[in-house]
Amino acid sequence: MFSFLDAFSGYHQILMSPDDEEKTAFITPHGLYCYKVMPFGLKNAGATYQRLMTKIFKPLIGHSVEVYIDDIVVKSKTRE
Repeated sequence: MFSFLDAFSGYHQILMSPDDEEKTAFITPHGLYCYKVMPFGLKNAGATYQRLMTKIFKPLIGHSVEVYIDDIVVKSKTRE
């Protein structure tokens, strides 16, 4: 039995370092803004997220879970 999960919204739950927040600044007609959480489009966002997922699921990877960036496959021999 395989269960497929898409954890795309997980990107937006990783807090930025306060020192790096200003590096994500952008200007709009309404003011200057910066991200407090990791935005999807940063150059190393995918690698950072993959590293976090690997750290979280380390004991399960290769046994009952496979993770590729924001896609998770949970494997089990029975439906229960």
